[in-house]
Amino acid sequence: MSKRLGAEFIGTFWLVLGGCGSAVLAAAFPNVGIGLHGVALAFGLTVLTMAYAIGHISGCHLNPAVSIGLVAGGRFPAKELAPYILVQVLGGLAGAAVLYMIASGKPGFDVAAGFASNGYGDHSPGGYSLAAALVTEIVMTMMFLFIIMGATDKRAPQGFAPIAIGLGLTLIHLISIPVTNTSVNPARSTGVAVFVGGWALSQLWLFWVAPIIGAVAGGSIYRLLGSKDD
Repeated sequence: MSKRLGAEFIGTFWLVLGGCGSAVLAAAFPNVGIGLHGVALAFGLTVLTMAYAIGHISGCHLNPAVSIGLVAGGRFPAKELAPYILVQVLGGLAGAAVLYMIASGKPGFDVAAGFASNGYGDHSPGGYSLAAALVTEIVMTMMFLFIIMGATDKRAPQGFAPIAIGLGLTLIHLISIPVTNTSVNPARSTGVAVFVGGWALSQLWLFWVAPIIGAVAGGSIYRLLGSKDD
């Protein structure tokens, strides 16, 4: 278990540092900024690379909502849920801390710019409402779990699950960055929100509640539809 938890910590650290780091450091960099498309791909690549690196150790959840969804889908024991969630949040905080140390090395850096935090209303990149953010995060996480459950099914082509899951997360970001800056992961949201404080912490509840609801729905739906006929 200690090795699995260590793998989850490192994996979530990489997701936040790589995904949020691309948004904070590279999205609008002069002349060669990677923009929305690059940030979306970066998040997908963090999951794809870690799925190959630690999938055989911990399952590469990197996300409290994924762990909860896999419990709902019958793929993960509920008794192991709490330690997984704890190390995922700690990994997210560590990734955000390293990103903060790097980003603060630039003159004029200010977390008030958002620090890749998730938000709704005035803090949504596109000004989307709380209701729109809630629906987006629920549906995107639901589909993410459905993809994960299907790609890792023993009946699916073997060895390709990380690609499907990584590209699935990329697509999710392409859809939802304008709405919420894309969470679908409470650990990712918590890591950066702690450094922003204020509005980011006050809106953090949505980025726990909505992904968990969506994950339980996605895991449960696949468990129903993907079960083998007797």
